[in-house]
Amino acid sequence: MKVNIGVSARHVHVTNEDVIILFGKDYKLTKKTNLTQPGQFACNEQVTLKGPKGTIENVRILGPERAQTQVEISKTDTFKLGINPPVRNSGDLKDASEITIIGPAGQITKNAAIIATRHVHATKEDAKKHGFEGKKCVKLIVKGEKGGILNNVHVRISDKSFYEVHLDTDDANAFLIKNGDEAELIIE
Repeated sequence: MKVNIGVSARHVHVTNEDVIILFGKDYKLTKKTNLTQPGQFACNEQVTLKGPKGTIENVRILGPERAQTQVEISKTDTFKLGINPPVRNSGDLKDASEITIIGPAGQITKNAAIIATRHVHATKEDAKKHGFEGKKCVKLIVKGEKGGILNNVHVRISDKSFYEVHLDTDDANAFLIKNGDEAELIIE
């Protein structure tokens, strides 16, 4: 079964409290562009990430605000920052690495950095239609010059989903994948 791929670059999700620290009192995030997932958007606001070994500037915030602040980076990013975050589903910050997020008005340091799992977004109807209802993981077959199989693609079911696989930039670069490419899901 075919599925489109969305390549997810490094980004930050923030709480309202952390928006105030980073950008100032009464500050509200502003929408730059909508993302494919319903209700999700890239913000105009960007921050700097700082770890023990280095910094990465101009990291986009994604909205809307969340219940907890979270930084999603690639393994390649971890070498520049000097941290070793775990691979986790979005929202799971167990053992997340400490990172400093710097905005124009202030900064925060917290255990918020993870490498996001590969995942497929789907509604219950999508999962039933494509045969992966009740599955935790599926496989992704990528065609092309550097094609291959990606294992451990987590299934994320939500009524507010757009059917799409999300990979980080390391996975995408390894298989020469770009945003909007198509691949095939395999269920075992």
